[in-house]
Amino acid sequence: MDKANLADLRKSYERDELDESSSADDPLRQFQTWLEQAIKAELPEPNAMTLATVGADGRPSTRIVLIKDVDARGLVWYTNYHSRKGRELAHNPHAALQFHWVELERVVRIEGRVEFASAEESDRYYASRPLDSRIGAWASPQSQPIASRAVLVANAAKAAARHGLNPSRPPHWGGYRLVPDRWEFWQGRRSRLHDRLCYRLESGAWRRERLAP
Repeated sequence: MDKANLADLRKSYERDELDESSSADDPLRQFQTWLEQAIKAELPEPNAMTLATVGADGRPSTRIVLIKDVDARGLVWYTNYHSRKGRELAHNPHAALQFHWVELERVVRIEGRVEFASAEESDRYYASRPLDSRIGAWASPQSQPIASRAVLVANAAKAAARHGLNPSRPPHWGGYRLVPDRWEFWQGRRSRLHDRLCYRLESGAWRRERLAP
């Protein structure tokens, strides 16, 4: 791609607005409203979110995960505890999440401390997954080098033979919950004068403020 063409790529954001009078006092309610609107709009994977963690060496890393639950306790996703993100969260339990609903010209950013979901929650969600996905949790040494895809396929075949039609949840696989202490809601506006509302947890209460774009 020509560098000049790349620099010329731009978009005018004109779909909606976000102000203090129309936003919820509680960030969870605001998020649930936007998430429901993204689902109703039939956006591709409205539940996809970027998860950012920081390793022991201070290097940040990101990846896409899928939100599987959200309530007053926080936002939940499931993964391999031995993955890179799992190892980084073991060292530094603080993380950030970001949703980008391009078609709605919206971004939600969430920061907070991460904790394990309960074993009961993890068992329940694991049991709800398709069988192939449950076997895959046993088969994949997530984030570890493997010689080829054939190794992964062979691992899956061995795991299927070993665990049958009702595999138990692997001890190295389960849920994480990010407990928010900061939310930011971004709505694209014309002339790059975007709306940004930030909610910060102070002394157990949420403080809402507008940020310059």
